[in-house]
Amino acid sequence: MARPSKYSAEFRSGAIALWRASAGRRTYRDVAADLNVTPDTLRTWVRNADDRPVASGASQDSEAGLARLRAENARLAKAGKEWQPEREILRRAAAYFAREMK
Repeated sequence: MARPSKYSAEFRSGAIALWRASAGRRTYRDVAADLNVTPDTLRTWVRNADDRPVASGASQDSEAGLARLRAENARLAKAGKEWQPEREILRRAAAYFAREMK
């Protein structure tokens, strides 16, 4: 049986958020030194947070939102294709009037 962590879940999530906020600018070693933990500990916390599965309720909500966005994207793409002839007419009219203005 693993021994309980001496760091609270709140501290770990704060450390992960701090590293993610400074990712690219600071190394694990720099952030870990500020928090008085080892770089390997911080790296493990971040890796475990990335591997954590999404809760089923949140997954269903995100799936429903994703399906809604895909449907809206398809609708907008279809609407864009329907307006193609009108846009071509307007483009040609603008070119015609631009030549007459010269």
